Amino acid sequence: MDNKPLEGLLVLEFSQFMAGPTAGLRLADLGARVVKIERPGAGEGGRQIAIKNIFVDESSLVFHTINRNKESYAANLKDENDLENIKKLIRQADVMTHNFRPGVMEKIGLDYESVRKINPKMIYATVTGYGNEGPWSKKPGQDLLVQSLSGLSWLSGCGQDGPVPFGLAVVDMYCATHLTQGILAALLKRARTQQGALVEVSLLESVLDMQFEMLTTHINDGRKLPQRSAVRGAGHAYLSAPYGLYKTLDGYLALAMGNVGHIAETIGLSSEPYQDASTWFSRRDEILEAFATVLCQKTTSEWVSRLESEGIWCGAVNDYHRFFEEQGFKETGMLQEVSLQDGTALTTTRSVYQIDGKRLYADKPAPKVGQHTASIVHDYLEN
Repeated sequence: MDNKPLEGLLVLEFSQFMAGPTAGLRLADLGARVVKIERPGAGEGGRQIAIKNIFVDESSLVFHTINRNKESYAANLKDENDLENIKKLIRQADVMTHNFRPGVMEKIGLDYESVRKINPKMIYATVTGYGNEGPWSKKPGQDLLVQSLSGLSWLSGCGQDGPVPFGLAVVDMYCATHLTQGILAALLKRARTQQGALVEVSLLESVLDMQFEMLTTHINDGRKLPQRSAVRGAGHAYLSAPYGLYKTLDGYLALAMGNVGHIAETIGLSSEPYQDASTWFSRRDEILEAFATVLCQKTTSEWVSRLESEGIWCGAVNDYHRFFEEQGFKETGMLQEVSLQDGTALTTTRSVYQIDGKRLYADKPAPKVGQHTASIVHDYLEN
């Protein structure tokens, strides 16, 4: 796609690992030129963070998924000449991001106030674990730790379980979305005022925002703790029956919100015991168990067909193999191939955005450390 929304913008990414670089990926897919500022040799720390110890073309597979469509400029921020060149890049850039610990950029002389003197129009965006101040500001900002600290891990699973963490870096991803939104909002402000802005997000604030419904309910419900169901498969600590996952004859079925009496009648139970909607939460476990005894007697597809014909919200519970075979997944066109530096191809996901009816694909791979230093020098530092 030509003329992407952010074409012409230069983003300097000092961020590493997950949240900051994921925001950089979103900006790159929207057309910005995103340049990773990396240590010579080793590069950013995320190059060595691997899932299942999978490495591709000398960097972790995770690094490739988050840093495709970017460039790399190698610089030692403790070297005076390298730092001076970085400042020259800052003069010409539109956005810079970092997720260093509080105080690190101040020591280097690249904190917001210093950068604003170099480039008053800079959008300066930072990610921290817990903010720049306070008793937790020096704690490691890591996804599982933030999930655990914030109470999030007590929302999933059933009452017999201990805390249950998400099976993905959900806080990092959510925080990356917040960072991207903040940067885009600041760019709109700059277009109006001709002044830059400081955008700050933290993993802690993002995980709290992620739970805004649950926290609001908790605060306004006498501060009672979430009541996870005793029945395995219950899908929500605060929602009434039938919300949850149910074993079928050949798999599992998901039931969302709905009229319990209507669902009971549709699956062959009497609707009479379920006419009072106020009991759908107080009798949640009883209802979940009653439905489970019936739903296990037919296949998932049989139940989906019957329930959907009655307008009841339901669906099959797929694993990745089954999901990838679904026509609905294939129609999304969410997979793309990236051409790696070693000549092989890597299958990954595309940008989620569609602009003017066009999906955004980019086959540019994650860069080698310092791969684009010479071209960036030519484009920005030789004038």
